[in-house]
Amino acid sequence: MIKRIDTLLKLWAEDLHSDAGTEGSGGGNMIAMLMETKGELIRGTRGSRVLLDESADIELIVNKHLPPQLSVLVREHYCNHDSFLSQKYTHCGCSRETYYQRLHQAHECIASLLLGKRAA
Repeated sequence: MIKRIDTLLKLWAEDLHSDAGTEGSGGGNMIAMLMETKGELIRGTRGSRVLLDESADIELIVNKHLPPQLSVLVREHYCNHDSFLSQKYTHCGCSRETYYQRLHQAHECIASLLLGKRAA
């Protein structure tokens, strides 16, 4: 694993894919958050440390640029907090060793795409 990418993905999942809400009853529901803030939505209200641009870039990379098996694995690993690790392997259809090899491949791919985006 690439530590920096691992950290970015954890923060991305927390920022964009977490059911844990901000203070109050809004939760992850956009309408509830708008009602709670009287129509004024400020991005990053969950205390995200990922820059909004990076978070959006990671979302785009995971959704559009990663091969499907890596995209599923990244979502399963970072966004699914309800399953045991063995259940995640099963969901991804691979062994523990293959799971971590693919996770590393995903990290390399994401790092390469983020670096390419900055260089452009």
